[in-house]
Amino acid sequence: MASTTRDRDGSEGVVFIHEEDGSITAKDIETGVASFGDTKSEALRMLAEALELHEGGGEPVTDEDLREWGLDPDDFDTEELPEFMQ
Repeated sequence: MASTTRDRDGSEGVVFIHEEDGSITAKDIETGVASFGDTKSEALRMLAEALELHEGGGEPVTDEDLREWGLDPDDFDTEELPEFMQ
């Protein structure tokens, strides 16, 4: 079941999708960016963060970040990374 909040022409807004596991996915209609949470409020907060990153906000990913996530920085060519991660 999905409920929506959007503008008249349907090009903007957020779609909420109630997942089978009880979580809620919030998807931005314009960009297609989505995130999820246990509540609508949490899903919207997570979506706001995802949209900020999508639009180039946030901090660049460092070699230290990659190591913290269990990844080897040498396995990544920075030219292959999306611009927001460089």
